[in-house]
Amino acid sequence: MTLELALQIESTAGGLPDEAQLTRWALAALQPGTVAAEVTFRIVDAEEGQQLNRDYRGKDYATNVLTFTFDDELPAVAGLPLLGDVVFCAPVVAREAAEQNIALEAHYAHLTVHGMLHLQGFDHLNDEEAEEMEGLETRILAGLGYADPYASEKQA
Repeated sequence: MTLELALQIESTAGGLPDEAQLTRWALAALQPGTVAAEVTFRIVDAEEGQQLNRDYRGKDYATNVLTFTFDDELPAVAGLPLLGDVVFCAPVVAREAAEQNIALEAHYAHLTVHGMLHLQGFDHLNDEEAEEMEGLETRILAGLGYADPYASEKQA
């Protein structure tokens, strides 16, 4: 599998993942049949995160991760299919990690896998889809050495 990754950092937050980490996590999330892809990861501050969420989802608050899937009809760059963009809002990711008492790295790994699955057509609009997607995320993260991000929900 080949992954062409672009990283754009528009945040001054600490503890941000680097290109090597994002590449490792994103490659692990590529599903069978995806042999090559180009993805842009953008890490933003709360203001840009809120603006993007408002403009594209109609929700006037910053959220942890947004995904933007490219149209299949767009031309490939460097010969690779354009999978899409994954945008992290660094302050929201950091706040959630602290609230959930998990390592910031583990939370970014989870959100990277989550975003990559969205770019490949997975969703969680209903219980069945959510169960499938969360199960896949859990298996991928376990393979990367991270704990089940949904463990506390399953125990409740």
